[in-house]
Amino acid sequence: MNNTSTQSFEAWNMWAQYITYGLAGLSVLILIGHILKLAATSDSKTKYDYINRSEINILMTCSVLLIIAGGFYANSYIVELGILWLFVRLFVTISMGLIIGVIVQNLLKFYYPFYIEKRLKKLRYKPRISPKSGKPMKLLSEEEEDVYLDEGMQAEEEIFSIDYDVWVDEETGYTKIEKYSGHLHALQCPECNYQTFRVTKEEIMKSPSATEEGELLKHFECGYCGHKAKKNFKIAMLKNLEGEGAEA
Repeated sequence: MNNTSTQSFEAWNMWAQYITYGLAGLSVLILIGHILKLAATSDSKTKYDYINRSEINILMTCSVLLIIAGGFYANSYIVELGILWLFVRLFVTISMGLIIGVIVQNLLKFYYPFYIEKRLKKLRYKPRISPKSGKPMKLLSEEEEDVYLDEGMQAEEEIFSIDYDVWVDEETGYTKIEKYSGHLHALQCPECNYQTFRVTKEEIMKSPSATEEGELLKHFECGYCGHKAKKNFKIAMLKNLEGEGAEA
């Protein structure tokens, strides 16, 4: 009976180590694939969108695979084990895995955004190179870019739902318009200092007209401590398109 039990644990230990190496290897491959994709992406906007959309999810997936691999590895050297200790060991393994998982999740959710925000800001404002002249392009100011945006785009910017960056090659006139989320990333919460302060609701308190600015009220809430706040923003006056057309 003992011989059979020993042989069964030997088989388990062998397969547990195989699973450990397989999961750890898969995690490393996913991470390497992510790094290679970043290295192979030369366009700053494309890289920005990829990091913004996928990086945290990829890191979380790699972490989960490593945690599960660690659980199998910690139980791959069993020599003899009773039923009671089998359940105890299983309980401890799952508990430790969940604790480590929660710690990693919190790091990626509440701390990592500080780091990723700096990288994204650097990518967003990195000078674009014109495919026409090969020279750096100029990023237009909010006032200058309106000439290149249609009425719908300007309306999106005025209510802060979308933000557009306009890059112009002054030598050839080549123009590149990049679209960004108006709410970009969470701000730093004034209470807990985590990067988890997000816009939850927007209200137009006063619509803009051709003679007066409008007023927008934004509601913020922290996803970590629950702190809430409100802030008023001005909406630019509407352009008198009819008057401009008459003058033209």
